[in-house]
Amino acid sequence: MKQPVRRGVADYNVSVGCVAGDAQSYVLFCDFFDRIIEAYHGYKVTSSRQESDFNYNILKGGDDFDPAYVAGCKVCVSRSLDDFSFPTHCSRGERRQLLALAKKAFCQLGEQFPGQLYSMEEVSQRKQDNGFLLKVPSEFQMRTGMARDWPDSRAVWVSTHDNLVVWINIEDHLQFVSKQDDSNIKKAFETVCTQLQRVEAVYRTLRHSFIWKEHLGWVVSSPAEVGTGLKASIRVKLPNMAQHRLLENILERLRVRMDTQSSGVCTVTNAQTIGFTEVELMQLLVDGVKMLITMEKKLEASASIDHLIPAQK
Repeated sequence: MKQPVRRGVADYNVSVGCVAGDAQSYVLFCDFFDRIIEAYHGYKVTSSRQESDFNYNILKGGDDFDPAYVAGCKVCVSRSLDDFSFPTHCSRGERRQLLALAKKAFCQLGEQFPGQLYSMEEVSQRKQDNGFLLKVPSEFQMRTGMARDWPDSRAVWVSTHDNLVVWINIEDHLQFVSKQDDSNIKKAFETVCTQLQRVEAVYRTLRHSFIWKEHLGWVVSSPAEVGTGLKASIRVKLPNMAQHRLLENILERLRVRMDTQSSGVCTVTNAQTIGFTEVELMQLLVDGVKMLITMEKKLEASASIDHLIPAQK
């Protein structure tokens, strides 16, 4: 795959403070959004084509992490539908149309994707829903208008067999989330890939395809997720690496981001969502986490990790 020019991501604590109102915003305000994408992803938006690849079978590793270090993982993929505004600018009527489409799509899937649809009112009344409980809108959703008319037409599809849910009308029209309590992110990725492609096929028959633009890939509301819409994360115990003086440089070279939590447990995520295919992003994350664990073991033994630091990205 021919890759456009990439630049290094200088600040791994950076976040995106804007969202688009619809897909056309990325065209009308390209000078603004292209700069945001470049600053956040270290990726220069050009006329080159963004590629997509859900062939999870070619992913190497992801099911062989040391369980003593990995505490869980999650794969999220967001999608938006043609002819509808994004949740930031979505009218009540549009939102209800989107929910009706989701109901029809999941109903048509039948035994291919068995599950249960819950309205947000039903979800908020449940004390626990397999870790997917959503009680109230976040401050970000309130500020950006995503929570307008809350909880009207917000819902979640909970799969019967797979550890997978699909959020409807939250931060994007659809968000597929697969979580694993163990270290098998390859299984989570396979689950999302399989069901996402089934759902996409049904939406095409309903004449509402997912939004795709050649130079941006899959287009969603946040510039932080355009390209693939993929955000994968692995919770790893890295108490020594979290305090290492070269951590930021190491993360940049591994092309991952990391948030440190209490007790040295860190959440490692893919740094970019554009410029790579879905499988390539997962491979970068898997390889990066393996290297971080190797470094952590060296530090535990009071050994140097200088020889393990990649020479370049």
